[in-house]
Amino acid sequence: MVPRSPARPYDVITFGDTCVDLVVSGADVVPRFGQVEKLVDNYSLEMGGSCCIFACQAAKLGLRVCLVGRVGDDLYGQFIVRRLQECGVDTRHMIIDASLTTGLGIALCQGADRAILTYLGSICAVQAVDVPDELMALARHLHHGSYFLQSGLRPHMAAIFRRARELGLSTSLDPNWDPDEHWDSMLRDVLPFTDILMPNAQEALHISGQGTVAQAVAWAHAQGVPIVAVKRGEDGALVDNGRETFNRAVTPATGGDSIGAGDSFDAGFLAGWLRGLPLDQCLDIGCQCGKSVAGAVGGLQGQPTWEQLTLCGGQGR
Repeated sequence: MVPRSPARPYDVITFGDTCVDLVVSGADVVPRFGQVEKLVDNYSLEMGGSCCIFACQAAKLGLRVCLVGRVGDDLYGQFIVRRLQECGVDTRHMIIDASLTTGLGIALCQGADRAILTYLGSICAVQAVDVPDELMALARHLHHGSYFLQSGLRPHMAAIFRRARELGLSTSLDPNWDPDEHWDSMLRDVLPFTDILMPNAQEALHISGQGTVAQAVAWAHAQGVPIVAVKRGEDGALVDNGRETFNRAVTPATGGDSIGAGDSFDAGFLAGWLRGLPLDQCLDIGCQCGKSVAGAVGGLQGQPTWEQLTLCGGQGR
């Protein structure tokens, strides 16, 4: 079981980069302008957003999750709140904001690759005022994803992480991709207050300015990050605590679009870590979650529950 604290009703608090994903798939999904109409093989509509997908996976794995976010007063906003609640996420701190249009991501999936068009809207709408100390103090852990997209929070994230640490929370950060490809934006100010950094391999290289993943991991440790978990797609993932490095290979997932796989990896890793499991077991759980989601369409469909995991070493729930 996850250790419970009566004074802290949430295991995890996170910030909602709220949006829906319209996933369009086919052998050729590259648009042609000039009023050319092309046919595609399929499409799906699902809740998106790195932190929102993370929150759903974490809740399915038995964690008590609070999501702080804003959505527009529109059909997509209603859809997001409903999907979060169906997955077991606490949405009482979500704000319906009539001045917003809910965010939208259009994923054009072709084979194993995809391109994404994003309308920010509610994705970047969370503000520092939405995250008071009184709310953070209700949780054991603070997770932040989509660092570069959540521009309303970005100038305040170092202070929020510092306050979280002072309030007794552990912290984790998944930066995700920087659409401007500047790869800083005060991110380095957040790292000294980060317990677990969870980029993918390309993000790790860009953020650190290093040439290899091993060098990027060493760089992150030098910034004060104790644990670095790096996702490597079909090559699996690794975790390093400065003393030991654990690697986990995975067999490639088939039939899915890989949307949300990294976010579910984060949730799986933390579901193990917050239970006090060894790092190699946390890594294995994260990889199981990531692979399961990668083999499905959309960010939620493949998410496993804790009971569906195969736990190495025979550790119980």
